[in-house]
Amino acid sequence: MSQYYSELSDKVSAKLAEIEAIQATIAYRELTIEVSKENLTQVCQILRDDQELAFDTLIDVCGVDYSTYEGSALASTKGKTRYASVYHLLSVKNNHRIRVRTWLDDDFPMVDSVTGIWSGANWFEREAFDLLGILYSGHPDLRRILTDYGFIGHPLRKDFPLVGQVEMRYDANKQRVIYEPVTLEERVNIPRVIRDDNRYAERESEQKNGDQA
Repeated sequence: MSQYYSELSDKVSAKLAEIEAIQATIAYRELTIEVSKENLTQVCQILRDDQELAFDTLIDVCGVDYSTYEGSALASTKGKTRYASVYHLLSVKNNHRIRVRTWLDDDFPMVDSVTGIWSGANWFEREAFDLLGILYSGHPDLRRILTDYGFIGHPLRKDFPLVGQVEMRYDANKQRVIYEPVTLEERVNIPRVIRDDNRYAERESEQKNGDQA
């Protein structure tokens, strides 16, 4: 299995050799390539259109808040980076899967939309915008999709209050839903560390044996 991902990594790296700042890593039976936000759409176009790669299907787009995580090799080389936009791709023809990750600015997380490459990115990018505040330049209709249009903040950011900003209830006298200050006691989200997870023991052993071979 390790040999399979190594060969796929070499093939993808060769196809993207002319593009700078490409980094490929293999972990837990997943191939991840990290690209700069400036090169994202160019990389995605190649991954989709190259006949040997043919990543024609976009499985998912999600945003990640890494404010309490410093495990990324690319993030460590650039200093602490908080936000990333992540794309999961599938080649139906070759039965290959790949993850593409691009790092965004802490203060103003924005990257070009890939809706022009995979139209299915439309709602995924709206969700990442709604919950994490990531802006996708060129998106045809970038607006909230899960929260109210007047919602304040982005609930999946690590610094968003667990009890929220406001609470709502139906007012019988006004015959409408009203928003009021939160009355719940503030809670603190303490990150948990999983030191030993048997689910990944077999994968790590296979990867280690494959690397030694």
